[in-house]
Amino acid sequence: MTTPEKGQLVTANRLRDGIAVFLTRSGDWSETIDDAVLAQEPQAAAALEARAKDDEKKTIVTGAYLIDAERIGGRVRAAHIRERMRALGPTVRLDLGKQAEGKGAGFAAPEGV
Repeated sequence: MTTPEKGQLVTANRLRDGIAVFLTRSGDWSETIDDAVLAQEPQAAAALEARAKDDEKKTIVTGAYLIDAERIGGRVRAAHIRERMRALGPTVRLDLGKQAEGKGAGFAAPEGV
């Protein structure tokens, strides 16, 4: 079994269309949580957050913040249910959003519900 890589990543909403996005290693924003860079040390997390705040000033994204997450077998899973739902898109209709397009997170949002 693969040991999870735990850390933090940055999420925000893209100002152009309001879509939830995730900061990547290259400094771009991706709609796919699996593309997010995962910081394992507090200094790295602070650097990611600072980079996101710069993009807020440039009016690329809004509401950027750090979330706890883990990478398991190349897939990223947010620690909190709210963030899992943001990564998936609407959860009341599986034929809509990122999961319908095959771009959703690799882990189901509701877990046991």
